[in-house]
Amino acid sequence: MKILLLGKNGQVGWELQRSLSLLGELIALDFDSTGPWRADFSQPEALAPMIRAIAPDIIVNSAAHTAVDKAESEPDLARAINATAPGVIAREAAALGAWLVHYSTDYVFDGSGDEPRLEDAPTGPLSVYGRTKLEGEELIRASACKHLIFRTSWVYAARGGNFARTMLRLAAERDALNVIDDQIGAPTGADLLADVTAHALRCALTQPELAGTYHCVAGGATNWHDYARFVIEWARAQGRPVKVAADAVRPIPTSAYPTPAVRPLNSRLSTARLEAAFGVHLPQWQPGVERLLIEVHNK
Repeated sequence: MKILLLGKNGQVGWELQRSLSLLGELIALDFDSTGPWRADFSQPEALAPMIRAIAPDIIVNSAAHTAVDKAESEPDLARAINATAPGVIAREAAALGAWLVHYSTDYVFDGSGDEPRLEDAPTGPLSVYGRTKLEGEELIRASACKHLIFRTSWVYAARGGNFARTMLRLAAERDALNVIDDQIGAPTGADLLADVTAHALRCALTQPELAGTYHCVAGGATNWHDYARFVIEWARAQGRPVKVAADAVRPIPTSAYPTPAVRPLNSRLSTARLEAAFGVHLPQWQPGVERLLIEVHNK
């Protein structure tokens, strides 16, 4: 079985190289790959001949324009990467009879209410990022290719920058921190997403009726303020340098920290459909973050 992974150097793509390698021959590409092929999502139609030449059985797309605020000032590029390119990939997957795995986001919703969103809940993106990711989903579904779309949120990994690493740095430098407390979601590890992806693919290959859209996030929910306190108190307990006092991590509303892109306040996603379809249990978010902190601490 031949698997084509696109976006290999991103947080999720890096972990997918590990999990997908157990399923078959893996060809992993990114926009800066050398050799006969590269995956430049800013030129969507250039992806088509590459896919035809490789002729994979499975295509896993982890590439995306994820700079949420920057997308507001470059909507054409965001649309090319998040919508047009996935549409081209889906078209080629359909022609080959290949499976397509694609990752989407809680930003396709408007963030209202306080209940976890189901997969068929009404969408209502608030930003260019959210609108282009939703368009990408719609193009994949319209192609009629066999697909798995995983919506996720608050993704982190030990590789590269992340919220926890930023909080560790700021807590060692500052006497006080202001952190938003009215955006609610579940920090989700890239390693968890990669492992669920591999398992779901194994199931879908023999049960094609499992194709569709699923929510995949860690269990439980928190806000950025409590997430920051969790990270900082862990660091304090481990004897890491922490300058900020426990009572000096102050909660602030989103309105006090304006950004170019509007963020959804409610990023809760229900994973009941995923767990029932694939027989998995999504762990609570805290152990995954602790594992991340241990990895960061030991580097």
